[in-house]
Amino acid sequence: DPFKPYLHQRWAEGCTVARRLFEELRERGYPGGESVVKVYVAKLRADFPPTLPRKAPSVRDVTSWLTRHPDRLTDDQAQQLKTILARCPELDRTVGHVRAFAELMNNRQGQDLDQWIERVQADDLPALHGFVNGLGQDRDAVVASLSLPYSSGAVEGHNNKIKMLKRQMFGRANFDLLRKRVLLSA
Repeated sequence: DPFKPYLHQRWAEGCTVARRLFEELRERGYPGGESVVKVYVAKLRADFPPTLPRKAPSVRDVTSWLTRHPDRLTDDQAQQLKTILARCPELDRTVGHVRAFAELMNNRQGQDLDQWIERVQADDLPALHGFVNGLGQDRDAVVASLSLPYSSGAVEGHNNKIKMLKRQMFGRANFDLLRKRVLLSA
């Protein structure tokens, strides 16, 4: 009984290994055996499960949280993201610009692209400046893609199918058979 406060203190500090706790108690003059300490630690483990330190989120997790709509984050994910953004103001500003660009894409507001570009250029974020410069090189096509309802998804699907057939046929037959397979799959 006189050693219980020390055990509770060490348990709260995160030391949950019965052998280590027994050795520490023995150094403090504990006369009992190790099995008694193990039984008491098992009881502590059942009553007060140890709180493991939270694993730091991976880069992939954070990127996913940044690009996902905020309403689709769980409470825990939103809290972790809020903590990360509080530590890095540049990342917080970048997230604002990324989400504004996502709104341009989702709501087909290509006419607002110039204002978004001005806001990004006014901010000191070199990575986004490179993205904006790339958009400016083909501005008309970008505005059209953000404004018009047309999609090249079907064409890209056909290209992927043809590439898959080509990979399957590599080294197996000549061009005539590949041509027939492509035409039959279309």
